[in-house]
Amino acid sequence: MNEESERWLAFARQDLRMAELALMEELYNQVCFHCQQCAEKAVKALLAQQGQTPPRTHRLGDLLGLLDPNPLAGLALEVQLLDRFYIPTRYPDALPGVLPEGLPDAQDAREALDVTRRALESIARFLGPLEGRGE
Repeated sequence: MNEESERWLAFARQDLRMAELALMEELYNQVCFHCQQCAEKAVKALLAQQGQTPPRTHRLGDLLGLLDPNPLAGLALEVQLLDRFYIPTRYPDALPGVLPEGLPDAQDAREALDVTRRALESIARFLGPLEGRGE
């Protein structure tokens, strides 16, 4: 794995950890936001490994379309659903109707964590061990 991929993956893992901590505090909107961020950064790690410059976008749908090969092909729809959390979980004045039920609840948070963990594991497996770190 190249150095840029390692950096993106390290940040993705930190976002996953923040999501897990937020779940313990029942901050469900933060869980969902950090899940989206984790998935975004993990995909960008893969893009960097594939020799691409990760674009400055937060849209997972756009990012997934750039992967070749795409180890998340089987999870792509679930991962793209994390995009629905990006804006409304960050800003109290987000467009109405983005999340029809309002802010994410405990079930939304658990589902987001499940998808994010599976996506991160798939990408980490695809990228292989970190060089020189025995991981």
